[in-house]
Amino acid sequence: MPRKIAAGNWKMNGTRAALTQLEGIAATHADCDVLVCPPFTLIGPAVDTAQNRVMIGAQDCHTQTNGAHTGDVSAAMVKDLGASHVIVGHSERRSDHGETNEMVMAKAQAVLTAGMVPVICVGETLTEREAGETLAVVETQVAGSVPHDATVVIAYEPVWAIGTGLTPTIDQIAQVHDALRAQVIAMIPGGDIPLLYGGSVKATNATEIFAVGNVNGALVGGASLKADDFAPIIAALSAS
Repeated sequence: MPRKIAAGNWKMNGTRAALTQLEGIAATHADCDVLVCPPFTLIGPAVDTAQNRVMIGAQDCHTQTNGAHTGDVSAAMVKDLGASHVIVGHSERRSDHGETNEMVMAKAQAVLTAGMVPVICVGETLTEREAGETLAVVETQVAGSVPHDATVVIAYEPVWAIGTGLTPTIDQIAQVHDALRAQVIAMIPGGDIPLLYGGSVKATNATEIFAVGNVNGALVGGASLKADDFAPIIAALSAS
């Protein structure tokens, strides 16, 4: 069975004061892997605070290992800080920065080369969902963004559910995750990689979401910023 992962994406939130929340998250009993991805500025301090009780990751990286790329951060630099994972292809990167499947694939490969695990995000917009294109969109993103490597993690995040309070029905989540599992099995021998769900995951819906067969965890946004909000999600996954 794929390992269970409760991952938190802090996005562009947090200064050193937020490390008190990380301390609370790290102190939470978990029968699953816990990953927190703070801003670049907090990765080093977060690694020190976590003391291996939770994993620390980054929210992005450059495709190249070094060079004339002002303002960018390479996977090797992130690895040097003690991070274990890097989120790539998040819908906010795809939309705000025009990242294509090819760019996401290159970033994922860079993460693997640096000896870390890429958490590769895929998901459809509301327009695509209403047009009945969800599976076609998600499967195309997976085919173009995910290396054929057994250590990767895939996070399905319907764009229209991120930070909106809206959540797909359980049947809709199951449909996509079942399709993803079938596609991954065809791409990667064994297909035994974690499939995370993301998009307005909170304590009140976590248990129901984690009961879906091919959901192996969550990529949580706002609810991961505070230990009191994230801890019940971790507990729900641990009990699933």
